[in-house]
Amino acid sequence: MHRILSFILLFLSFNTFAQQDYQAQQRKLEERKSQILKEIKEFQSLLNTNKKQERNILTELNEQNRKIKLQSELISNSKKQIRTLKNDIYVNTLASNKLRRELAVLKDDYAKTIVKSYKSRSEQNRIMFILSSKNFLQAYKRMQYIKQYAKYRKSQGDEIREKFEELERISAHLEIQKSKQEKIAKEHEEQRKELQGERNKQSELMSLVKKDSKKYSAQIRKKQQETKKIEQQIKESVRKMIEEENRKRREEEERKAKAAGKTVAPKKNVSSTRLEMTPEEKALATSFSNNRGRLPWPVEKGYISTKYGTVTHPEYENIQYESHGIEITTEQGATVRSVFEGVVSEIQIIGNTKAVLIRHGEYISVYQNLSSVSVSAGQKVSTKQKIGTVGTNFEGKPVIKFMIMKNTDFNNPQSWLSSK
Repeated sequence: MHRILSFILLFLSFNTFAQQDYQAQQRKLEERKSQILKEIKEFQSLLNTNKKQERNILTELNEQNRKIKLQSELISNSKKQIRTLKNDIYVNTLASNKLRRELAVLKDDYAKTIVKSYKSRSEQNRIMFILSSKNFLQAYKRMQYIKQYAKYRKSQGDEIREKFEELERISAHLEIQKSKQEKIAKEHEEQRKELQGERNKQSELMSLVKKDSKKYSAQIRKKQQETKKIEQQIKESVRKMIEEENRKRREEEERKAKAAGKTVAPKKNVSSTRLEMTPEEKALATSFSNNRGRLPWPVEKGYISTKYGTVTHPEYENIQYESHGIEITTEQGATVRSVFEGVVSEIQIIGNTKAVLIRHGEYISVYQNLSSVSVSAGQKVSTKQKIGTVGTNFEGKPVIKFMIMKNTDFNNPQSWLSSK
């Protein structure tokens, strides 16, 4: 009996841990589902806001790819939810079957105990059982046996009641989980149909693009050349800024040394790739670095329409280009804000748009494609402070190009921004 009880306790402990693990997984999956649905809603809202009368096939194709990616991620999340639910249902079904078998054994054992108790129910039988003892020690042991037997019978009844309650709880939980599984499976089927519809639209757009591939590939290459030229311009501007700042600081050190009557060391080459920081700038750079992955987005709403790194065009595999920042499609006239406190290093005019460079010690955040700017060079800014308004790209879309640099080296901005 003790071995059975030990096994039951061990099984229930395992089931408790499994249940806790399941709940944690389901909570994460539900949170991710909510996040994806929010992204889809925001994305659709931006599409409706930014809709133009003139049709741009390449833009529509990029948007369609984004839709498909979000829908695919939602379906993948639903599959994980269904798989997790199936595992939980399986574990709880095993637990339910185990409890039913244990209850059958306990009931049978309890029935035998009741029958035995009934046969020796009279008080006289118990007294005679004690008085017929050969000595006092045997009488005492028989009294203890009667007490233990009564206690054992009570514990049997309590255990049966607890098992019934546990069985009812598991059965109720199983009904909830099966209902939830049916609901998610239905949602999954709807998502699958919607995804197929989006893929059909994508195929139609691809057919239109292929009809005039020379025209569209020329547009893509032109955009890439312009992007590369602007990025080189920004990098050269940062290089000159670093060189100038280092020169000023070196000259100031030499001036102070001469004023103090100290011997001035021979002038070394001034670095144009690494900023010689003050203690305040070092502290700011450290603070900026410590917030990696937690920086707010440069716009309140939007989605990443072009990623960082080597980008292969979805329809033209032979067309690749290097993106040193990310492009975020947002709302018309959206406010652009600083992602961290710092000092406005420079404001550049690039074609019909503007770019703002903000220095955070040795780090620089770049906000490109602004229609208007509300800060000036040398001005201190705080986190989320408005620095301007987003402009439109050559396709007429409200897009901000956002970059992060450490001295003259480009970083992946996506790894610095929060996941919203």
